[in-house]
Amino acid sequence: MSSLILAVDTIACRAHGPCADEFPEAITLDEYGHPIPPTGPRPHRLVRPAKSAVTTGPVLAPHRETRR
Repeated sequence: MSSLILAVDTIACRAHGPCADEFPEAITLDEYGHPIPPTGPRPHRLVRPAKSAVTTGPVLAPHRETRR
């Protein structure tokens, strides 16, 4: 079974925060506005909001990784 991991490209991120607005259940922002993704896989019920958060970032800094 595969699991979905949410990661952030911290170099590409511009710290605007739309991913945290879209997915507040799992993404918080540090003091500079950069997203802090959750550690470990997310429950299946959070896959849809995670995908939405990935597409809201202006440079797609948050991204999904599927691990087996």
